[in-house]
Amino acid sequence: MGRMKVKMKRDFEETVAGFDIDAIRADFPILSERVHGEKPLVYLDNAATTQKPACVLTAIEKYYRTANSNVHRALHELAARATEGYEGARASVARFIGAPTPESIVFTRGTTESINLVAHGWGRGNIGRGDEILLTEMEHHSNLVPWQMLARAVGAELRFVPMLDDGTLDLDAYAKLLGPRTKLVAVTQMSNVLGTINPIKSMVAQARAQGALFLVDAAQSVPHMAVDVQDLDCDFLAFSGHKMCAPTGIGALYIRPSVVDRLEPFMGGGEMILKVQLEESTWAEPPHRFEAGTPNIAGAFGLAAAIDYLESVGMDRIRDHEQALTAYALDRLREVPGLTLFGTARERGGAISFALGDVHPHDVAQFVDREGVAIRAGHHCAQPLMRRLGVHATSRASLYLYNTEAEVDALVAALRKTLEFFGDDT
Repeated sequence: MGRMKVKMKRDFEETVAGFDIDAIRADFPILSERVHGEKPLVYLDNAATTQKPACVLTAIEKYYRTANSNVHRALHELAARATEGYEGARASVARFIGAPTPESIVFTRGTTESINLVAHGWGRGNIGRGDEILLTEMEHHSNLVPWQMLARAVGAELRFVPMLDDGTLDLDAYAKLLGPRTKLVAVTQMSNVLGTINPIKSMVAQARAQGALFLVDAAQSVPHMAVDVQDLDCDFLAFSGHKMCAPTGIGALYIRPSVVDRLEPFMGGGEMILKVQLEESTWAEPPHRFEAGTPNIAGAFGLAAAIDYLESVGMDRIRDHEQALTAYALDRLREVPGLTLFGTARERGGAISFALGDVHPHDVAQFVDREGVAIRAGHHCAQPLMRRLGVHATSRASLYLYNTEAEVDALVAALRKTLEFFGDDT
């Protein structure tokens, strides 16, 4: 091991002193899995979805074993247990993101559904012909396509904050793009491709000065750092449970209480109604008016358990661990011949996109998988951002609280083997 590598490892260990990574890894049963001929699993695909601790698996099973019933609409004991757990999960989400009340939290299937709820439930009644929706070049498709659909339906105009070459937003351009016709700004807090953390609080303040509402796509930020919606002063914030140790199919939308009455229901059916007649219906109070049908009750139980787990570790400690590990990973990846990193923002998370010489990103991902290392390759649901970077796809490693410097080393070793295999001596 070279002197520089020893220094990087020492710096990492000093930074995360007191963070018991072995104990944390023991909480995640899947991390002991072996793949491809008994190779230890190195899971570095956390921006796509995260692994689940045993307490989350237990919470889901406990619901089905001891409380399996529909919520709200029955008087028997199991329904009471299910309802108590479901509404308790809503309170946990509110606490976790600093929402003023549990009623400001709507359960959805995830970030995508949450943004669609705002686009259709608020946008169609509050955005019209000639109005502007301000987005950025780095958005995930989930924060692009719903606004394209809305703009096409109502005659609104989409405008985009450009990205600088270092992977940060052009904030001077943002200030100039804001204007009296801007009705909504929708921005990711952390890029799923570049890891860039955007200055949401100051961007919200600028939008508010122009009378525009602000939606935060927090799919990549809420799992990795402390987020407080009242401190951000945003109107909407969306995130997904499966990216923060919870099950798939459960997520949440925060709606500022002062704007909630301006939203119409996105879906109709049972649970979201107050009174139904043959020709018309009236709606239940928020948040239930936005939760038509039987919800993902087990998912809510799992999400509450995931929140409890993350809080027990400490979001600040998770952020410190990931910052140190990301710095270590970037240093190690720079040692790989011919590897190009995308995005050099100082404020960033652990999503790291790269190209490996002339090797196609899909080939990179498949080859390192044979070494037991799970990464992702493709456009990462951010095709406009790929075009801005001048590539069709990238390989991406993404880090979380249970990842280690040894796993980063395994990735680097696998990438070197990939270069040898493809004969790339760049």
